[in-house]
Order: sequence, then structure tokens, then C-alpha cells
Amino acid sequence: MKVYLAGPDVFLPDADGMGKRKREICATYGLTGLFPLDNEIATDALPTSARIFHANTALMRQADAIIANLTPFRGPSADSGTVYELGYMAGTGKLCAGYSNVPHSYRDKVPTEPVSGGSHDAHGMLIEDFGLADNLMIVHALDMFGIPLILPRSPVSDPFRDLEGFEACVRLLTEHAMK
Repeated sequence: MKVYLAGPDVFLPDADGMGKRKREICATYGLTGLFPLDNEIATDALPTSARIFHANTALMRQADAIIANLTPFRGPSADSGTVYELGYMAGTGKLCAGYSNVPHSYRDKVPTEPVSGGSHDAHGMLIEDFGLADNLMIVHALDMFGIPLILPRSPVSDPFRDLEGFEACVRLLTEHAMK
């Protein structure tokens, strides 16, 4: 099974090393990890950003499944590019798994202003409070495939490098493939 490895890991200073570690974990379980930085980026006239988009989309098309690193990135929620990739894969009916290395609820991660009738942000917007780790659309996209969002029991010391949740997703995909 080929697995697209989505997440903000591509922005780490040691992104290539993280991709290698993730591919090695996948291989241990008989899976093939496809890390976005493995792409061959075309050298055509398109802007670099468009070439990266097309290369990553082609890699997702090759994959049978996705593991999305949904650890909050630059805010209280998952990386927007990773969320797009998860939605793309879910929309094409490919198997989806995901993890976050931050166990707190979305509501607890968003700064609030006291307003009667609920919790609101600084703009007066109601904060989603379903006790989920992220937006309900993200969490339930994973539930749709019978693989719930993997969360640690307590905060991890290095949320962008800890791979315990990732490996749990790999095991779940392997078990799912054996059914």
C-alpha cells in the first residue's frame, strides 16, 4: 500500500530527515511512504507554487491512503495545506488516517473573550466546542474511514518530531489493509 505522508513536516529544518524516518517506519510495516519532498518538480513555465501543487497532487493520485499530521501549525488548527490534502484524499475515497501531537480540544487552543451565551474569539465569532481536537469536518473525515484521529494521552515534548502517533496510524492502516 502506498501512503501519502501529509503534514507541516515539510517546513522543518530537517524535513528530508523527517521524511526518511517516516518512510522507514512505513517500510517496517510493509507500506510505501510517499513524502511530498520526494517529488520531481517540473521545470516548466508555471510558477514554482503551481508546480509543487501539481507534483503533490500527482503523488496523492499514486497513493492508496494518506496519513495526515494534524498537529496545530501556526495557530490552533492543523496546517491548511494538510487539511486540503486530507479533504482531497477523502473526496476520492482513499483511506484516511491522521494524528495530532497536541491532545487539547480545539476550544481550549483558541484564545477567548468572555461573552454571554458561549465562548467567542476576539472578533466575536463563536468558537466551535464539540470537545474535538480540531474542526469537526477534519475529525469526522477520518471517522468516515473507521480510523479516528490519533492523539497522545498527554502533551509531547517536541510535537513536530514525535512519531508515536504517526506509527499508530501506520499500524492502523496495515490492519485495515489486512481485512
